[in-house]
Amino acid sequence: MSNKKVVETYMDGFRTTDHGKILSCLTDDVVWDMPGFFHHEGKEAFDKEIENPNADGNPSIAIVRLVEEGNVVVAEGTVTANMKGGALLDAVFCDVFHFRDGKINKLTTYLMFNKQPEQ
Repeated sequence: MSNKKVVETYMDGFRTTDHGKILSCLTDDVVWDMPGFFHHEGKEAFDKEIENPNADGNPSIAIVRLVEEGNVVVAEGTVTANMKGGALLDAVFCDVFHFRDGKINKLTTYLMFNKQPEQ
């Protein structure tokens, strides 16, 4: 499977909140950084971040661009999600995926809110 296809599978897993699908795309020692928000190491830590406890249903994720060079894929896109209490998460993202042996071993997520969800 190409690295871009792995990213598409990963994103589809988030769209449907399919932990198994997402985790199948990752190395055991995966690192996920979201500057200003968190740093996680390993599948177990990654798994705990898959679902936002304040979300009400699955997110809508649209990939606008996928660029691959060597073992890196960059995905740009949008994400919206309904939150409990009626708020809407509305954001754009840029994910930088690093691959090893056909799986994601490092992910850096940059997220910018178009409208900050109410707490």
